[in-house]
Amino acid sequence: MVKEKTLVTGSSGHLGEALVRVLSEQGRDVVGLDLLASPYTTVVGDVADRDVVRAALRGVTMVLHTATLHKPHVGSHPRQSFVDTNVTGTLTLLEESAAAGVGRFVFTSTTSAFGRALSPRPGEPGAWITEDVAPLPRNIYGVTKTAAENLCELAHRDLGLPVVVLRTSRFFPEADDRDEIRDAYEDANIKATEYLYRRADLHDLVDAHLLAAEHAPDLGFDRFVVSATTPFTQADLPELHRDAPAVVARLFPDQPAEYARRGWRMFGEIDRVYVNARAREVLGWRPRYDFAHVLGLLRAGEDFRSPLARAVGAKGYHAESTGPYTVR
Repeated sequence: MVKEKTLVTGSSGHLGEALVRVLSEQGRDVVGLDLLASPYTTVVGDVADRDVVRAALRGVTMVLHTATLHKPHVGSHPRQSFVDTNVTGTLTLLEESAAAGVGRFVFTSTTSAFGRALSPRPGEPGAWITEDVAPLPRNIYGVTKTAAENLCELAHRDLGLPVVVLRTSRFFPEADDRDEIRDAYEDANIKATEYLYRRADLHDLVDAHLLAAEHAPDLGFDRFVVSATTPFTQADLPELHRDAPAVVARLFPDQPAEYARRGWRMFGEIDRVYVNARAREVLGWRPRYDFAHVLGLLRAGEDFRSPLARAVGAKGYHAESTGPYTVR
């Protein structure tokens, strides 16, 4: 029996490293491709370089494509760089994967693709974000990730490549990019609260990617929102956008005391909720790290990050200081 070989792009990044770690621990044959050298990268090169990609794909049957320029790069990189990496790089990888006979391809996209659809106007209820919401990108990052998603669908239709797109919510360990949020809340306060509506743990995202790859041949092409399971329902949306602390305290009566003990505060409003129901139903995904789990770990005085997230740690996004997004 031929042993399955997996290519992970972006293998020096947060998610890429996590995938290489888990796959290697499972005894799988893994190739890591990244522009940056690391213990988890076996091929140093550009995903937009066709010769590099073709060589990296030799013998590969599964591709997990996490390599990307991220939102933090919007202020430091020209738009053309986003097109080169996120669009041209994805197209190159899709075409070469199809030519190499790859049987399953997972593309890591982002909930940032929804863009302006995430921001309701004053007085409106919070946004309920499912796969049915039309993307309205607000910057070059969202535009290029959406374009790459469409190339994934085209590669399935024209080339027969089985592709699953995962729109991932926040999972990075770096500080929030908004000055007003960093100034108002402790970092752990922010991240713990985000598990209510817009964050996922790295361990759960790895599981989602492996399940997506498993189901790709049967699905052909599909998109999924992957975020921690929210405790909210659509009926909560009007009050969430007006008085989030009241909603959360009603659902989690011990939350106010736990937050107060730490000197933390609940966000005054929550403007959107990412809904993972379809990923759980179709992929059989069972994310462990939701707000109830996080709150339990806080009460026990434990770190609410998974062991995998702690092992991967923070990487930063830039070699030189750019505020919250610097290398360690």
